Amino acid sequence: MEIVTFSKNVFIPLTRTCRNSCAYCGFRKNDYKLMKPEDIKSLLLKAKSALEALFTFGEKPDVYAKFRENIKRLGYNTFIEYVRDMNKLAVDMGFLPHTNAGVLSYNELKTLKPFNASMGLMLEQAVELECHAESPGKKPEVRIKTIKNAGKLKIPFTTGILVGIGESEYDRAYSLEVIADIHANYGHIQEVIIQNFSPKPNTPMANWKPPSLEDMLKTVKIAREILPSDVTIQIPPNLVEDVTPFLKAGARDLGGISEVTPDYINPEHPWPSINSLKKVLEKNGFILRERLPIYPKFVKLGWFSDEIAELIKLNSDREGFRKA
Repeated sequence: MEIVTFSKNVFIPLTRTCRNSCAYCGFRKNDYKLMKPEDIKSLLLKAKSALEALFTFGEKPDVYAKFRENIKRLGYNTFIEYVRDMNKLAVDMGFLPHTNAGVLSYNELKTLKPFNASMGLMLEQAVELECHAESPGKKPEVRIKTIKNAGKLKIPFTTGILVGIGESEYDRAYSLEVIADIHANYGHIQEVIIQNFSPKPNTPMANWKPPSLEDMLKTVKIAREILPSDVTIQIPPNLVEDVTPFLKAGARDLGGISEVTPDYINPEHPWPSINSLKKVLEKNGFILRERLPIYPKFVKLGWFSDEIAELIKLNSDREGFRKA
């Protein structure tokens, strides 16, 4: 029986303020608010069975003066310094952070690396699209640069493509080829998410039709052909009706699943229960195993900092999965 992995996590949306204005996004609010340390600590205390602390939030919120004022009130000069300290807070409480902060510079990635088991940034598409016209951080070249810089720093990395936002089938294949090329050079990409666009009310793309099951399955199959064998394909289990056909097409990971927080990006799609997924997988010849936010391969390679080494050793088994 083949192994399919997932990570038990807690979703920490530090802020919904974002410099980008994507035509499909229902997450962005730009109210300049941010979660305070006591809020984060309280949330982590509720997620006792989780190991991954998923920090996901709007990109470069400190381009706004009002947000910078809020950061300074907490005693910080930059938002990245605050993110780093909140990552450290999670580590001190026994969690392994995975931060998806949008586009970051080399130095910003270097700042966050010590207190992150892995990091991520969706490429989305390696071509310019109309839905990103008001999103400077969605320009392919700046996202590619961030992913490459993560490789230079040996950060185990998650990326992926968003399907159904105006791209062609050729664009999807090209985007996957770009990811494969980056991995060939740096070897740091642990997984690629194939995520289907889900329309959100009160957005310019509210009435767009999401990609069909056939389109998604074809994309997963193409991804498995293009990507190296050591890069796992992830399919979000809350965005599809049945994960089985995607596993048969080549996906082998179900991403982060939380028992205490919703998917703040797609709140209309609740997480399936881990037990129900286990039953479905077992019926179809697969075994569900929990992993850390850092994949087993990189656990074995030792691609982690001294700051989180003890936590990784404490929570991983000989194969690099989460210890039972």
